[in-house]
This record gives sequence, C-alpha cells and structure tokens, in this order.
Amino acid sequence: MAEHAFTFDIAEIPFSRRGAWLDLSRVVGLHRTVDDIHLVTHTGGMHAVFRLLPVSAGAPAVAEVRATPSVLTWSVGDRTVEAAFEDGQALRFRGRGLGLRFAAGEELTPFTGGYLFTDPVDGSVTLTSYESGRRYRLTTLSGSPSVTGDQRLGRGERFVEFGDGDWEAVLEEIGTAAPPFVATRTFDALTRRRAAEFAEYSERLAGPEADATAVKAAYVMWSATVSPAGFVGREAVLMSKHWMDKVWSWDHCFNAIALAPADPDAALDQFLLPFDHQDASGALPDSVTHSEVLYNFVKPPIHGWAFAQLRARSPRAFGDHERRVVHDRLAAWTRFWLDHRRSPGHRLPYYQHGNDSGWDNSTVFDRGGVVEAPDLAAFLILQLRELVVLASGLGLPTAEWEAAQHDLTDALLGELWTGEGFVARSVATGAVSPSRSLLTAMPIVLGELLPDEIVDVLARQIEGHLTEWGPATEPVDSPEYQDDGYWRGPVWAPSTALIEDGLRRSGRNALADRVSERFRAVCARSGFAENFDARTGAGLRDRAYSWTASVHLALAADAERRAHSAATPAAALTGER
Repeated sequence: MAEHAFTFDIAEIPFSRRGAWLDLSRVVGLHRTVDDIHLVTHTGGMHAVFRLLPVSAGAPAVAEVRATPSVLTWSVGDRTVEAAFEDGQALRFRGRGLGLRFAAGEELTPFTGGYLFTDPVDGSVTLTSYESGRRYRLTTLSGSPSVTGDQRLGRGERFVEFGDGDWEAVLEEIGTAAPPFVATRTFDALTRRRAAEFAEYSERLAGPEADATAVKAAYVMWSATVSPAGFVGREAVLMSKHWMDKVWSWDHCFNAIALAPADPDAALDQFLLPFDHQDASGALPDSVTHSEVLYNFVKPPIHGWAFAQLRARSPRAFGDHERRVVHDRLAAWTRFWLDHRRSPGHRLPYYQHGNDSGWDNSTVFDRGGVVEAPDLAAFLILQLRELVVLASGLGLPTAEWEAAQHDLTDALLGELWTGEGFVARSVATGAVSPSRSLLTAMPIVLGELLPDEIVDVLARQIEGHLTEWGPATEPVDSPEYQDDGYWRGPVWAPSTALIEDGLRRSGRNALADRVSERFRAVCARSGFAENFDARTGAGLRDRAYSWTASVHLALAADAERRAHSAATPAAALTGER
C-alpha cells in the first residue's frame, strides 16, 4: 500500500516513529483528549510539553489536520504547517503561509511548570520542564519567531510563535546541553526518508499485500517503538504512546510474537526486556518504563508458551547462547512460582491479586485476591514443557522440569476440574469462586495435553462467551457483565490469542477460526483499542494499544498461511502455477 494512501486519526493514534520517546497527539493524559495537538514526551512519564496552535495574522486559526506515517499537516486552505521527525529526539516544522504557536504552561513555581529563555549563544529558545526533567530547544532554520514570556517567573503566558509566511524550525528534546542543530537534508527529503522507513517496516511485518487494517497495525507497532533509554535497556515496543506508555511483563510477549517472522532479533529483545530486571527471587517486575520499574505485582507466566511461539515463527533457529539465556531466565521465573507462590502443603500456585493474573478486576477475584486459579497452573505446565525442550536441546538435566510438569498437571486436573469446568478457589478458605469469567476456560491453552472430554467442555464454555466481536471476558448474560468493565466483559487481545491457539492445538479448528475471524473483524471496524465492547464492538480505553495490533497481525498471518496451504494442493492437481 502506498504510504500516501494511509492516513490515521491523530486523536486515535499518536504521530510518532520508531525510536522516538516523543509524539504529537490530542491525548495528553489518562483518558484525556483535547482539541489541540500537543508535543508529548514519555521520558519521566507522560507529559504534554507544548500546545501547538496554528495561527494566522497572530490569531488562532481553525485548521484541518492530516496525519500519515511520515508527516503531520495543518491546513487552512492552501496554507500549511507540516511536522516530521528529524530523528528520535527531534521534530522539524515547516510553515508555508501559515503560522504556528508553541505554547507552554502559564505558571512556573519552584517545582512545576516550564521556564522559557533565549540562548545568548545561538539564539535558540529553550523550555525547561520540571515534569519531564528535560529541555526542549527550538532552533529557527528560517523565518523570525516572536517570543512571549522570555525568562518570566510565576504566572504568565510563555510561547514562541512563527507568523504567516515561510519558515522552518527544529524542536529537540535534550539534556543539560547539546551541540547546535545542523540541518543535513531538506524537509522534503526528510519526509521521503520517513515514508520509506515505514513502508519497509510495514512490508516486513504485515507483508507486501497487506490490507489497510494490517498497515494500520504495523503503524501502531512502529510508532510505539522506542530506543533504549533509562530503565529500558533494549529497543522496546511500549504498549502505547498514550498513557499506557510502559512494557508490562506479559503484554511484551504478544509483541515479540508478531515481530518474530520479520525480525527475530527484535523479537528476542522484546521478549527478554522484563527479564533484564528479574529480581533475586526470580520474579519479573510488573512493568518497566523509562524512569521506573515496578515490583508491587507480577504478571502471569505465559513466557514458556510465548517462547515456543517465537521458536515456531522465527525464520532462523535461536543459537545455543540465546536459548541458554532464555532457559536460565525461565527457570528462575518458574521457581519463583513454585517456591514463593504455593501455600504450605498445596501443589497449586496462587495469585495474590487480580493484577498478578493480568485480568485485574475479573470476577474470579471478587471474594478475595489470593486465589489458586486454573489459568496459572496451565501456563506453568506449558512453561515447564518449554524448559524440558530447552534443557534437552542444550544437554542440560530435565528431570526437575518433567517431574514438576507431571505433578502440576495432576494437581490441576485433580483439584480444579469439576467435570463441568475448571474452578478457582480461595487459598484462605478453600471456597470455590462462583465466577463465570472466561479466565476459568483458559486451560484450553494446554491444547493437545488435555483429554478430549475436557476440551469438549471448554469449547462449549468458550462458545458461550463468543460474541460477534470475539470472546467476552464475562458472558453478556452474566449479572456481573459490564460493557466497559475492563476484564468484566470486554473482548481483549491476549485472552483471544491464547484461546485461539489452544483450540487449534486441541483440534477444534472450526471454533478457532471463528474466534480469529471475529477478533480480526473488530480490529478492522474499531482499530487497535486496549479492549472492545463485547456487544457493539466499539473500541475502549487506550485506542492505540500495541498488543492488540500484534495479535491481529499474528492471527492474520496465520490465517493467510492456512489459506495458502489449503489452496496449494488444489493448484498442484490442476497444473496451475
């Protein structure tokens, strides 16, 4: 698809690029969307730094906004202002008959706000931000801006304004100091380069014949990718460059899976990133971002399942060193659950809170958060199986993992299976949760490891959750169902991906096809939201969520391979080429 044909809504997806911690967006905070576009940084948290206002004759102008992967344009008739990324820390701006005001906050205290000053050496104008802890240097390349609020303390307007006419400038996020900016290419050459970069990325990730939905998914992934900085020691796909600007320790697995066919090195980096912060107990952090690592919760151990997916999808085999690193990290992560999250005398591990499961407010946890849940045991069984595969290939002992896998499988089927479904139970009381959450059907991820009679029951349960738009996390006829209830109803990408894979590996291909088709349909309809209303298909919460894009890309690629495999024998029989 030609780059010029792909445009997107700046209120839905930020304008950014691979490697940048900056974006241009109408989303300026948690669930906060405004009319004007802002320069937003994700260093030190999410902070709106400048409000960008098109101006004509010194007054705000109503402009049409158009965004493509390479350039964002404000238009008033045939007069324009354009913005493009110079690199990961700088944006170029060009005005052709239209002005632009870079407006900062109106109040400076000793601990908040921005201080604006003109550098006496090179004439650049710099805003220092208490909130992000960075400086924003605006260098004029052509034209003559006016500055209001230069060196002003306390309350008052602070802005830099380029008036009508032709002008160019560059805005950089810097530390204490940086060399003067020197332009090495024209604005048009810059936009052509950015267009080519995205086109190459999209073709690799989504394929040369990708439809509009897949190209949009590729852009969500590309634009959410940041370069190593702060606590993020590898290139990483943030969950979003809206307010969900972190890497959570299960979200990253789905992004790694989507990256694996196109770029196994990037996929492995994405997979290993949270393991860089694994603590002495073997636990992974809850999340990692530029300026913080959180350990108050964990996330479910889907990592063995995910690495098996990476091995299957990668065009190259992972080497001995890579597999040894993964083995050792997975071993410590698995021992955390077996050594630190099992009650004395119990064989099954527990979650301490819904947040540990990734299903934060699921009805499973309504009667208390310390719960032995069937999905947790299933994920660990698959992780133990992957450890056996890795250890065997590396010539390492496997007996520990084989024994633990057998014991945990026996405990899951013997203690949490009722004959009518899996249940979760309180560690404190042993009471079974009455929840109808889809979480209790997640052991379907065990696929071929489950007896057929259990798969039959789970498949019927999943069908009871399946709506026009995918599997609802709480049945729509449940008293606890909520349209925008987070994990109490909406359709989510990770649960969909895990269920689809388990159904397919257990031989329930027709139902797996329906799950895949319906989820891909909601993405085509409503974009790549954090989750979707199970009844209407409307996108909810963060509207540019990378794991939603990555699951769509993986499901679409799998569907295309199946279609190709089904068509190839027929073509061969008829002699077609």
